[in-house]
Amino acid sequence: MQIGVFTVGDVTPDPTNGRTPSEAERIKAMVTIGMKAEEIGLDVFATGEHHNPPFVPSSPTTLLGYLAARTERLLLSTATTLITTNDPVKIAEDYAMLQHLSGGRVDLMMGRGNTGPVYPWFGKDIRDGVALAVENYALLRRLWREDVVDWEGRFRTPLQGFTSTPRPLDGVPPFVWHASIRSPEIAEQAAYYGDGFFHNNIFWDSGHVRRMVQLYRRRFEHYGHGAADQAIVGLGGQVFMRKNSQDAVREFRPYFDNAPVYGHGPSLEDFSELTALTVGSPQQVIDKTLSFADNVGDYQRQLFLMDHAGLPLKTVLEQMDILGSEVVPVLRKEFAARKPAHVPEAPTHASLKAAAEAARENVTEDVTDEEVVA
Repeated sequence: MQIGVFTVGDVTPDPTNGRTPSEAERIKAMVTIGMKAEEIGLDVFATGEHHNPPFVPSSPTTLLGYLAARTERLLLSTATTLITTNDPVKIAEDYAMLQHLSGGRVDLMMGRGNTGPVYPWFGKDIRDGVALAVENYALLRRLWREDVVDWEGRFRTPLQGFTSTPRPLDGVPPFVWHASIRSPEIAEQAAYYGDGFFHNNIFWDSGHVRRMVQLYRRRFEHYGHGAADQAIVGLGGQVFMRKNSQDAVREFRPYFDNAPVYGHGPSLEDFSELTALTVGSPQQVIDKTLSFADNVGDYQRQLFLMDHAGLPLKTVLEQMDILGSEVVPVLRKEFAARKPAHVPEAPTHASLKAAAEAARENVTEDVTDEEVVA
């Protein structure tokens, strides 16, 4: 189980004092959180991609490249890379470069995004969102796997004899998760390629999450990538913790009530009952997170959102200390104990490289055998 944190990079006033951090402060805070993730032994730090206020992470590769230089072990990811409005040629080049700079410590979550105005800003039409996701990703895969590409599609100019540079590190493209909260077409796309499926279940009830993940698992098996329970699944979540659950609820309530993404809606109690949000003691976070596997089956990646809604950096770092010392060790132990041996771990650059080398050796052995028979 890979456990980590993700950020959406919102610049939100602190409702308890009215102070809004500057963009510079928020960007530096995201760097601090990424470095803290490595310090406390988390596996993954992931950043969203947004091109509209009140969000700042418009350039994930810049942030992740900076973190790559200041960390040694942390897996750097996106949450998400906009496959619809980014040019797949630029994605291929940017993330291959990040692969080299990080020593392979990078993967991507591909998504369509949920902000309609972004599409025309980049010359696209939101009505083509799914079609863009399908076509752009098909091209991206070829750019990473073929040295010379000839290609023609609907949404960009054709390519003739094109080579994306740099080539993927060790000839192994970054692992891709397809992230969606509501689109069955994206679950289908992930299953078709045998890629990972990440359901950021921070807004949805458990029944919806289960249906989306089950769809992906069935189709993963249908396409011959393995049994349904061997599909690669990731989940999101939100937590706020104090030693006593009453203290956690009292402290977090004003942030929840005024959050730009879900404030002024259902109560904190109702939202916590319906979704993955857990506000309470570390044990309550452990119990609820472990229940996710009861809902969707054994899965490979769990990311928590912790630095949103105007929470001050000091509080976020306190939360991460609790997560690293009291929650993650128990989650790792419990998830490992229940995972069947045939369910794979989340792919990494090292495991993908080993698989590619083994495949090449098998091909070489098959060719040698054919020559002997001949």
